[in-house]
Amino acid sequence: MLRRLFGFLGKDLAMDLGTANTLLYTRAEGIVLNEPSVVAPETDRNTVLAVGREAKEFLGRTPKRIRAIRPMKDGVIADFEVTRQMIAFFIRKVISGFSLVKPGIVICVPTGITQVEKRAVIESAHQAGARDVRLVEEPMAAAIGANLPIHEPLGNMVVDIGGGTTEVAVITLSAIAYAESVRVAGDAMNQAVQRYFKEEFQLLIGENTAERIKMAIGSAFPLPEQLMVEVSGKDMVSGTPKVVRVTDGHVREALQEPVRIIVMAIRKALEKTPPELSADIASNGVLLAGGGALLKGLGALVSRETRLKVIIDDDPLTTVVRGTGRTLDDGKFYRRVYIN
Repeated sequence: MLRRLFGFLGKDLAMDLGTANTLLYTRAEGIVLNEPSVVAPETDRNTVLAVGREAKEFLGRTPKRIRAIRPMKDGVIADFEVTRQMIAFFIRKVISGFSLVKPGIVICVPTGITQVEKRAVIESAHQAGARDVRLVEEPMAAAIGANLPIHEPLGNMVVDIGGGTTEVAVITLSAIAYAESVRVAGDAMNQAVQRYFKEEFQLLIGENTAERIKMAIGSAFPLPEQLMVEVSGKDMVSGTPKVVRVTDGHVREALQEPVRIIVMAIRKALEKTPPELSADIASNGVLLAGGGALLKGLGALVSRETRLKVIIDDDPLTTVVRGTGRTLDDGKFYRRVYIN
């Protein structure tokens, strides 16, 4: 009763606290925030200069007194204090003005999270101003966001490819029957692009540049038409600026290893799934969610490797936060999906 009363007086939030991006959802307004999980503190004065989108532009461009930090690594907290500051900033940005009651928050976390990592998430949210903190696993949130029948005795496979982790889960009866989590996802793809340019073109490029290349012409499967972009960076030999022209074939070669690991995680999950649930998955297909699902041709590659139908959510970047938000709407109906 108290939780219901506080929820009425305050503005409860759903949070996708991701390695790459943080999204916030409110019951009344839907998705109200979508910002990079980056903080730029000034070390000399111990103050925060920028958070989110503005701070991301600082990556690779800061003087010595300023650091651009990504406090989340592999889907969990790597820097507790900076994460607390980031969460507090985002909460203040969403809940403007005076509020009598602190917000309750539902936060999604990776399936492979440890008890210590769970406590770090809960404590950081409490210290950032949350009244009540509940956790839900990312694949479960993605299934809810994609309107899968999670409460029924049917097997549904969800593959959530975020920034730090890829979560593969088989869901039935409001629980995860089997899960496979690998710490290879969007960030690993960016790093693979950086390594490829270093080895093949002797060109050093930044993290933001690698991400832009991946989004523009990256693919997991041959495309109908060749794509091409010019990439600027620093020549490793001369130390001077250099521009090279690359095709989607170059980037596909760069992404081969992280994509292979993701596909292997899906195949391993299928091998470990009980026969009855496997039959359901054969009928229902595999759902791809998360920002990594936007990689061109990934659905076609997964379908070829598993011989299953692959469904990509309409808006894979927000599937998880939409599902997390839906648990706010009917906490009683979704009470079995909370893990803490």
